[in-house]
Amino acid sequence: MPEERTLDFIRSIVEEDLRTGKYDGRVHTRFPPEPNGYLHIGHAKAINLNFSIAEEYGGLCNLRFDDTNPCMEEEEYVDSIMEDIHWLGFDWGDRLYYASDYFGKLYDYAVQLIEMGKAYVCDLSPEEIREYRGSLTEPGRNSPYRDRDVEENLDLFARMRAGEFPDGSRTLRARIDMAASNMNMRDPVMYRILHATHHRTGDEWCIYPMYDFTHCLSDSIERITHSNCSIEFEDHRALYDWFLDELGVYHPQQIEFARLNLTRTVLSKRKLKRLVEEGHVESWDDPRMPTLAGLRRRGYTPEAIREFLRRVGVAKTPTTIEIELLEHCLREDLNARAQRVMAVLRPLRLVIENYPEGRVEEVEAINNPEDSSAGTRKLPFSRELFVERTDFREDPPKKWFRLAPGREVRLKHGYLVTCNDVVRDPSSGEVVELRCEYDPESRGGEAPDGRKVRGTLHWVSAPHAVDAEVRLFDHLLLEEPPEGVEETDFENMINPDSREALSGCKLEPGLGDAEPGTICQFMRQGYFCADPADSREGESVWNRSVSLRDTWAKIEKSQSRG
Repeated sequence: MPEERTLDFIRSIVEEDLRTGKYDGRVHTRFPPEPNGYLHIGHAKAINLNFSIAEEYGGLCNLRFDDTNPCMEEEEYVDSIMEDIHWLGFDWGDRLYYASDYFGKLYDYAVQLIEMGKAYVCDLSPEEIREYRGSLTEPGRNSPYRDRDVEENLDLFARMRAGEFPDGSRTLRARIDMAASNMNMRDPVMYRILHATHHRTGDEWCIYPMYDFTHCLSDSIERITHSNCSIEFEDHRALYDWFLDELGVYHPQQIEFARLNLTRTVLSKRKLKRLVEEGHVESWDDPRMPTLAGLRRRGYTPEAIREFLRRVGVAKTPTTIEIELLEHCLREDLNARAQRVMAVLRPLRLVIENYPEGRVEEVEAINNPEDSSAGTRKLPFSRELFVERTDFREDPPKKWFRLAPGREVRLKHGYLVTCNDVVRDPSSGEVVELRCEYDPESRGGEAPDGRKVRGTLHWVSAPHAVDAEVRLFDHLLLEEPPEGVEETDFENMINPDSREALSGCKLEPGLGDAEPGTICQFMRQGYFCADPADSREGESVWNRSVSLRDTWAKIEKSQSRG
């Protein structure tokens, strides 16, 4: 029998609605980002959920920009969001919408609620509105402007629209219940005055609708069936339903799911914007950022992110996921596809004294031992090589299997070499060169007499090496930010050593013309991506995507025991 598919709670709802014909057999979702910043890995969960459900059930998914705050929105953010969604592997077809497309219709709906006695113009300031709202234990108080008659409200709202009043002087509020236990139902603001130029509508409007009013009606206009939101909107669902029911329009279903939380990761767009504006990172696409643009530049693949999201799943209860799982998914993906190459990050010159001067031979290297179809490549081998400085010790500890005076090691794909002497800088005393001899009969790295050599080093031929800058990254935060952390405390958690740039690194010659975005495994170093932003002809820059050390299995084992 075929394996039974396990459904998350949202897909279970969708399947039940299809069974009962609730929406005439339709599945229509949407992803409604605000264009006020770049998308991050948390948004990827919502993107993946909404587009995947539409794909799985033969439905549609809209991309709709919630562009109702002209003070915070830019075309740069619109463009980046569309690029990110396409990069993840999804497409909205001809269903690209903006909340600003509906400004005229939303205004008409607001007028309709005024005419029904369900909305009124309020002159309280934002501070006074908060004061009148009450608390979780105390009911709110009615605004002194709550009982204005319909004609006065219509007149004032039209004058708000015409630009007669300054910012913040008046709002349009829904007339619901100032004693409601749900604070969102205590006469929420529907419109505020903002004399600001909108990135699409220019100066056509000086009043802008609030999210709760805009969102449900945009869903209704687009005839969405399942409006999937993160869990913080659960308390807003009553208001979502109230607007639609009072206006008597098509009514989608709002469903809330737990947002993605990652350890040692900032997933607040407001805080990410601070990191950029205050210079803690270079840009929204800085490889240390959890933005999709930053992850892409670092070398994360859409396949790895989608597999991570599959493993995380969709639930109602909020949980925090270890970032090691995300890194594990990337390693799994890249292990199967990434070419193995040789790169020396902290070079130390090695001279093979008994190797003929001027001689260059080619050795054969396997591109990916996990993929037999990846084939092999030729690497130049010469008298002078570069090896890792950290692979040499003058006074090695016990169980040291790498280079040391008198020690023999294997050069990957090459020969066995023995270190005979060291050359020092006369001024600093630093070791600058190793003098070695090779066994000419050991080509391929195997001794003809069968002697065992335990250490294997990567290397690069010095005359053929490509110079590069290599950037290593650590977590941006030093520790886990506690819930509700103060802004000043958050700033103190930033890791000052989250980025290390190594210049003068030496790469095998085939990487000299690597396309930006190329991802490889640097043997023994990790997976690296040719920086799409900074790599250009003659200037090779590589970002480490993830190290080779995988700690997820240990964490998973510990969790299963707990």
